[in-house]
Amino acid sequence: MIIRKQGFARAGLVGNPSDGYYGKTISFSVRNIRAEVVLYETPELEIQPNTRDHSVFPGIAALAGDVRQFGYYGGIRLLKATIKRFYDYCRDQGITLDDRNFTLRYHTDIPSQVGLAGSSAIITACLRALMAFYGVSIPRHIQPSLILSVETDELGIPAGLQDRVIQVYEGLVYMDFNRELMERQGYGSYEELDPALLPPLYVAYRTDLAEGTEVFHNDIRSRFNRGEPAVVEAMKFWACLADKVKACLLKRDWGKIGPLLDSNFDKRREIYKISEGNLRMVEAARSAGASAKFSGSGGAIVGTYPDEAAYRKLKEKLEAIGIKVFKPIIVPEPEKAHA
Repeated sequence: MIIRKQGFARAGLVGNPSDGYYGKTISFSVRNIRAEVVLYETPELEIQPNTRDHSVFPGIAALAGDVRQFGYYGGIRLLKATIKRFYDYCRDQGITLDDRNFTLRYHTDIPSQVGLAGSSAIITACLRALMAFYGVSIPRHIQPSLILSVETDELGIPAGLQDRVIQVYEGLVYMDFNRELMERQGYGSYEELDPALLPPLYVAYRTDLAEGTEVFHNDIRSRFNRGEPAVVEAMKFWACLADKVKACLLKRDWGKIGPLLDSNFDKRREIYKISEGNLRMVEAARSAGASAKFSGSGGAIVGTYPDEAAYRKLKEKLEAIGIKVFKPIIVPEPEKAHA
Protein backbone atom coordinates (compact mmCIF):
# COMPACT_ATOMS: atom_id res chain seq x y z
CA MET A 1 0.00 0.00 0.00
CA ILE A 2 1.33 3.41 -1.00
CA ILE A 3 0.22 6.32 1.20
CA ARG A 4 0.24 9.86 -0.19
CA LYS A 5 -0.52 12.80 2.07
CA GLN A 6 -0.25 16.51 1.48
CA GLY A 7 0.25 19.69 3.45
CA PHE A 8 -0.62 22.98 1.79
CA ALA A 9 0.94 26.41 1.87
CA ARG A 10 -0.86 29.03 3.91
CA ALA A 11 -1.30 32.80 3.91
CA GLY A 12 -1.91 34.90 6.97
CA LEU A 13 -4.76 37.20 5.99
CA VAL A 14 -4.71 39.49 9.01
CA GLY A 15 -3.59 39.62 12.63
CA ASN A 16 -0.34 39.06 14.50
CA PRO A 17 2.85 38.38 12.56
CA SER A 18 3.18 35.28 14.72
CA ASP A 19 0.92 33.81 17.36
CA GLY A 20 3.36 33.56 20.24
CA TYR A 21 2.02 36.90 21.46
CA TYR A 22 -1.38 35.68 22.70
CA GLY A 23 -3.13 37.49 19.88
CA LYS A 24 -5.60 36.72 17.11
CA THR A 25 -5.27 35.96 13.43
CA ILE A 26 -7.14 34.79 10.36
CA SER A 27 -5.40 32.51 7.87
CA PHE A 28 -6.32 30.46 4.83
CA SER A 29 -4.79 27.46 3.10
CA VAL A 30 -3.30 27.84 -0.38
CA ARG A 31 -3.87 24.63 -2.32
CA ASN A 32 -2.04 25.83 -5.43
CA ILE A 33 1.28 24.85 -3.85
CA ARG A 34 1.93 21.97 -1.50
CA ALA A 35 4.23 19.46 0.09
CA GLU A 36 3.57 15.76 -0.49
CA VAL A 37 4.90 12.79 1.43
CA VAL A 38 4.81 9.29 -0.01
CA LEU A 39 5.18 6.39 2.43
CA TYR A 40 5.15 2.63 1.82
CA GLU A 41 6.17 -0.47 3.78
CA THR A 42 9.73 -1.74 3.35
CA PRO A 43 12.08 -4.04 5.32
CA GLU A 44 14.09 -1.09 6.70
CA LEU A 45 13.16 2.45 7.63
CA GLU A 46 14.52 4.84 5.02
CA ILE A 47 14.09 8.56 4.35
CA GLN A 48 14.93 9.43 0.77
CA PRO A 49 16.47 12.84 0.01
CA ASN A 50 14.87 15.50 -2.16
CA THR A 51 16.58 18.14 -4.30
CA ARG A 52 16.67 20.31 -1.16
CA ASP A 53 18.96 17.78 0.49
CA HIS A 54 21.90 17.86 -1.90
CA SER A 55 25.35 17.19 -0.48
CA VAL A 56 27.14 16.72 -3.81
CA PHE A 57 27.58 19.70 -6.16
CA PRO A 58 29.30 20.31 -9.49
CA GLY A 59 31.19 23.25 -8.01
CA ILE A 60 31.40 25.91 -5.35
CA ALA A 61 29.05 28.29 -7.20
CA ALA A 62 26.40 25.57 -7.31
CA LEU A 63 26.75 25.00 -3.56
CA ALA A 64 26.39 28.72 -2.87
CA GLY A 65 23.32 28.91 -5.11
CA ASP A 66 21.73 25.96 -3.35
CA VAL A 67 22.26 27.60 0.04
CA ARG A 68 20.76 30.87 -1.21
CA GLN A 69 17.67 29.05 -2.43
CA PHE A 70 17.10 26.48 0.30
CA GLY A 71 19.24 27.55 3.25
CA TYR A 72 21.65 25.24 5.01
CA TYR A 73 19.08 22.60 5.85
CA GLY A 74 16.77 20.58 3.64
CA GLY A 75 13.71 18.55 4.46
CA ILE A 76 15.25 15.39 5.88
CA ARG A 77 15.75 16.92 9.33
CA LEU A 78 12.05 17.89 9.34
CA LEU A 79 11.00 14.33 8.50
CA LYS A 80 13.33 12.73 11.04
CA ALA A 81 12.10 15.07 13.76
CA THR A 82 8.44 14.41 12.82
CA ILE A 83 8.91 10.64 13.00
CA LYS A 84 10.62 10.98 16.37
CA ARG A 85 7.89 13.24 17.83
CA PHE A 86 5.18 10.95 16.48
CA TYR A 87 6.88 7.98 18.16
CA ASP A 88 7.20 9.91 21.43
CA TYR A 89 3.55 10.98 21.30
CA CYS A 90 2.36 7.40 20.77
CA ARG A 91 4.60 6.12 23.56
CA ASP A 92 3.34 8.80 25.97
CA GLN A 93 -0.29 8.05 25.05
CA GLY A 94 0.17 4.32 25.49
CA ILE A 95 -0.32 3.62 21.79
CA THR A 96 1.55 0.55 20.55
CA LEU A 97 2.85 0.87 17.00
CA ASP A 98 3.03 -2.08 14.63
CA ASP A 99 6.48 -3.57 14.19
CA ARG A 100 6.76 -2.44 10.56
CA ASN A 101 9.20 -0.24 8.69
CA PHE A 102 8.71 2.09 5.78
CA THR A 103 10.38 4.18 3.12
CA LEU A 104 9.41 7.82 3.03
CA ARG A 105 10.07 10.45 0.39
CA TYR A 106 8.81 13.96 -0.08
CA HIS A 107 8.33 16.62 -2.72
CA THR A 108 7.35 20.26 -2.36
CA ASP A 109 6.73 23.14 -4.74
CA ILE A 110 6.22 25.69 -1.96
CA PRO A 111 8.91 28.35 -2.47
CA SER A 112 11.48 28.30 0.28
CA GLN A 113 11.71 30.96 2.99
CA VAL A 114 9.12 33.43 1.68
CA GLY A 115 6.60 33.18 4.51
CA LEU A 116 4.23 30.59 3.01
CA ALA A 117 4.92 27.94 5.69
CA GLY A 118 6.77 25.44 3.53
CA SER A 119 8.54 23.67 6.39
CA SER A 120 5.42 23.07 8.44
CA ALA A 121 3.64 21.82 5.30
CA ILE A 122 6.25 19.07 5.00
CA ILE A 123 5.79 18.17 8.66
CA THR A 124 1.99 18.19 8.34
CA ALA A 125 2.10 15.87 5.33
CA CYS A 126 4.51 13.56 7.14
CA LEU A 127 2.36 13.38 10.26
CA ARG A 128 -0.71 12.55 8.17
CA ALA A 129 1.19 9.77 6.40
CA LEU A 130 2.42 8.28 9.69
CA MET A 131 -1.08 8.38 11.18
CA ALA A 132 -2.46 6.58 8.12
CA PHE A 133 0.34 3.97 8.03
CA TYR A 134 0.02 3.02 11.69
CA GLY A 135 -3.74 3.58 11.99
CA VAL A 136 -3.29 6.18 14.73
CA SER A 137 -5.90 8.88 15.31
CA ILE A 138 -4.72 12.13 16.90
CA PRO A 139 -7.38 14.72 17.84
CA ARG A 140 -7.38 17.53 15.32
CA HIS A 141 -6.94 20.29 17.90
CA ILE A 142 -3.83 18.47 19.23
CA GLN A 143 -2.14 18.03 15.85
CA PRO A 144 -1.01 21.69 15.45
CA SER A 145 0.75 21.63 18.82
CA LEU A 146 2.43 18.32 17.96
CA ILE A 147 3.58 19.71 14.60
CA LEU A 148 4.84 22.87 16.31
CA SER A 149 6.86 20.79 18.79
CA VAL A 150 8.74 19.20 15.88
CA GLU A 151 10.29 22.56 15.08
CA THR A 152 10.49 24.21 18.50
CA ASP A 153 11.40 21.23 20.71
CA GLU A 154 13.27 18.96 18.32
CA LEU A 155 14.97 21.46 16.02
CA GLY A 156 15.06 24.66 18.07
CA ILE A 157 13.33 26.74 15.39
CA PRO A 158 11.22 29.63 16.74
CA ALA A 159 7.65 29.22 15.50
CA GLY A 160 4.03 29.59 16.52
CA LEU A 161 0.77 27.71 16.20
CA GLN A 162 -0.85 29.79 13.45
CA ASP A 163 0.71 28.01 10.46
CA ARG A 164 0.13 24.56 11.89
CA VAL A 165 -3.50 25.28 12.77
CA ILE A 166 -4.46 26.34 9.26
CA GLN A 167 -2.49 23.50 7.68
CA VAL A 168 -4.30 20.95 9.85
CA TYR A 169 -7.78 22.50 9.59
CA GLU A 170 -7.38 23.94 6.06
CA GLY A 171 -9.87 26.34 4.50
CA LEU A 172 -10.31 29.60 6.40
CA VAL A 173 -9.78 29.78 10.16
CA TYR A 174 -10.05 32.52 12.80
CA MET A 175 -7.72 31.83 15.72
CA ASP A 176 -7.73 33.31 19.20
CA PHE A 177 -4.59 32.63 21.23
CA ASN A 178 -5.82 34.26 24.43
CA ARG A 179 -3.20 33.89 27.18
CA GLU A 180 -5.56 32.40 29.77
CA LEU A 181 -6.87 29.92 27.22
CA MET A 182 -3.39 28.93 26.07
CA GLU A 183 -2.09 28.48 29.60
CA ARG A 184 -5.14 26.49 30.67
CA GLN A 185 -5.50 24.05 27.76
CA GLY A 186 -2.31 24.45 25.72
CA TYR A 187 -4.02 25.52 22.50
CA GLY A 188 -6.23 28.33 21.28
CA SER A 189 -9.79 28.69 20.06
CA TYR A 190 -10.04 27.77 16.39
CA GLU A 191 -13.15 28.84 14.48
CA GLU A 192 -13.64 27.61 10.95
CA LEU A 193 -15.17 30.19 8.61
CA ASP A 194 -16.77 29.69 5.23
CA PRO A 195 -14.18 30.55 2.52
CA ALA A 196 -17.09 31.80 0.40
CA LEU A 197 -17.12 34.82 2.72
CA LEU A 198 -13.77 35.98 1.34
CA PRO A 199 -13.43 38.80 -1.17
CA PRO A 200 -11.30 38.27 -4.31
CA LEU A 201 -7.76 37.56 -3.09
CA TYR A 202 -4.34 37.22 -4.64
CA VAL A 203 -1.04 35.84 -3.36
CA ALA A 204 2.33 36.95 -4.74
CA TYR A 205 5.87 35.94 -3.90
CA ARG A 206 9.50 36.34 -4.87
CA THR A 207 12.34 34.12 -3.79
CA ASP A 208 15.22 36.56 -4.03
CA LEU A 209 13.95 38.31 -0.90
CA ALA A 210 13.73 35.15 1.17
CA GLU A 211 14.17 35.89 4.85
CA GLY A 212 13.82 32.99 7.28
CA THR A 213 11.42 33.33 10.16
CA GLU A 214 14.16 32.35 12.61
CA VAL A 215 15.89 35.64 11.76
CA PHE A 216 12.86 37.76 11.03
CA HIS A 217 11.05 37.39 14.35
CA ASN A 218 13.93 37.26 16.82
CA ASP A 219 14.24 40.94 17.69
CA ILE A 220 10.49 41.57 17.84
CA ARG A 221 9.97 38.69 20.23
CA SER A 222 12.67 39.93 22.60
CA ARG A 223 11.28 43.47 22.41
CA PHE A 224 7.81 42.10 23.18
CA ASN A 225 9.12 40.04 26.08
CA ARG A 226 10.83 43.17 27.47
CA GLY A 227 7.50 44.96 27.33
CA GLU A 228 8.51 47.59 24.77
CA PRO A 229 5.35 49.75 24.50
CA ALA A 230 5.39 50.14 20.69
CA VAL A 231 5.61 46.38 20.17
CA VAL A 232 3.04 45.50 22.83
CA GLU A 233 0.58 48.02 21.40
CA ALA A 234 1.19 46.73 17.87
CA MET A 235 0.23 43.22 18.95
CA LYS A 236 -3.02 44.54 20.42
CA PHE A 237 -3.65 46.55 17.25
CA TRP A 238 -3.21 43.48 15.03
CA ALA A 239 -5.46 41.35 17.22
CA CYS A 240 -8.14 44.03 16.95
CA LEU A 241 -7.74 44.01 13.16
CA ALA A 242 -8.45 40.28 13.10
CA ASP A 243 -11.75 40.89 14.88
CA LYS A 244 -12.63 43.74 12.52
CA VAL A 245 -11.91 41.68 9.41
CA LYS A 246 -13.90 38.76 10.80
CA ALA A 247 -16.88 41.07 11.33
CA CYS A 248 -16.54 42.38 7.78
CA LEU A 249 -16.40 38.84 6.39
CA LEU A 250 -19.53 37.79 8.23
CA LYS A 251 -21.34 40.86 6.88
CA ARG A 252 -19.75 40.48 3.43
CA ASP A 253 -18.62 44.08 3.82
CA TRP A 254 -15.71 43.54 1.44
CA GLY A 255 -15.01 47.22 0.79
CA LYS A 256 -13.59 47.71 4.28
CA ILE A 257 -11.28 44.70 4.26
CA GLY A 258 -8.60 46.04 1.90
CA PRO A 259 -7.84 49.14 4.01
CA LEU A 260 -7.67 46.96 7.13
CA LEU A 261 -5.09 44.71 5.45
CA ASP A 262 -3.11 47.78 4.41
CA SER A 263 -3.12 49.06 7.97
CA ASN A 264 -1.84 45.65 9.11
CA PHE A 265 1.28 46.14 7.00
CA ASP A 266 1.62 49.85 7.79
CA LYS A 267 1.75 49.11 11.50
CA ARG A 268 4.30 46.37 10.84
CA ARG A 269 6.45 48.86 8.98
CA GLU A 270 6.57 51.05 12.08
CA ILE A 271 8.34 48.45 14.22
CA TYR A 272 10.10 46.14 11.73
CA LYS A 273 13.06 46.74 9.50
CA ILE A 274 11.72 45.84 6.07
CA SER A 275 13.94 45.48 3.02
CA GLU A 276 13.61 47.87 0.10
CA GLY A 277 12.71 44.98 -2.20
CA ASN A 278 9.82 43.92 0.02
CA LEU A 279 8.59 47.50 0.31
CA ARG A 280 8.76 47.86 -3.46
CA MET A 281 6.63 44.72 -3.87
CA VAL A 282 3.94 46.07 -1.52
CA GLU A 283 3.97 49.51 -3.10
CA ALA A 284 3.72 48.08 -6.61
CA ALA A 285 0.66 46.04 -5.61
CA ARG A 286 -1.00 49.05 -4.04
CA SER A 287 -0.27 51.20 -7.10
CA ALA A 288 -2.34 48.69 -9.12
CA GLY A 289 -5.34 49.28 -6.87
CA ALA A 290 -4.88 46.22 -4.65
CA SER A 291 -4.34 46.03 -0.92
CA ALA A 292 -1.16 44.34 0.27
CA LYS A 293 0.43 42.90 3.40
CA PHE A 294 2.94 40.16 4.13
CA SER A 295 1.49 36.67 4.09
CA GLY A 296 4.02 35.66 6.73
CA SER A 297 7.59 36.60 7.56
CA GLY A 298 8.41 38.41 4.32
CA GLY A 299 8.97 37.64 0.66
CA ALA A 300 5.29 37.00 -0.11
CA ILE A 301 2.22 39.21 0.08
CA VAL A 302 -1.53 38.74 0.15
CA GLY A 303 -4.29 41.21 -0.56
CA THR A 304 -7.62 42.06 -2.12
CA TYR A 305 -8.40 43.56 -5.51
CA PRO A 306 -11.63 45.24 -6.67
CA ASP A 307 -12.13 43.64 -10.11
CA GLU A 308 -10.50 41.65 -12.91
CA ALA A 309 -9.08 44.76 -14.53
CA ALA A 310 -7.25 45.56 -11.31
CA TYR A 311 -6.00 41.96 -11.09
CA ARG A 312 -4.59 42.13 -14.63
CA LYS A 313 -2.86 45.39 -13.76
CA LEU A 314 -1.53 43.84 -10.57
CA LYS A 315 -0.04 40.88 -12.46
CA GLU A 316 1.49 43.16 -15.05
CA LYS A 317 3.18 45.39 -12.48
CA LEU A 318 4.44 42.62 -10.21
CA GLU A 319 5.55 40.19 -12.88
CA ALA A 320 7.56 43.00 -14.48
CA ILE A 321 9.74 43.03 -11.36
CA GLY A 322 10.07 39.24 -11.06
CA ILE A 323 7.15 38.46 -8.74
CA LYS A 324 4.79 35.55 -9.28
CA VAL A 325 1.10 36.35 -8.80
CA PHE A 326 -1.82 33.93 -8.57
CA LYS A 327 -5.32 33.55 -7.19
CA PRO A 328 -5.30 31.15 -4.23
CA ILE A 329 -7.32 27.95 -4.38
CA ILE A 330 -8.71 27.54 -0.88
CA VAL A 331 -11.43 24.91 -1.21
CA PRO A 332 -10.71 21.58 -2.95
CA GLU A 333 -12.91 20.20 -5.66
CA PRO A 334 -15.06 17.44 -4.10
CA GLU A 335 -13.32 14.63 -5.97
CA LYS A 336 -9.92 15.91 -4.81
CA ALA A 337 -10.76 16.12 -1.13
CA HIS A 338 -8.44 14.09 1.13
CA ALA A 339 -8.75 12.55 4.55
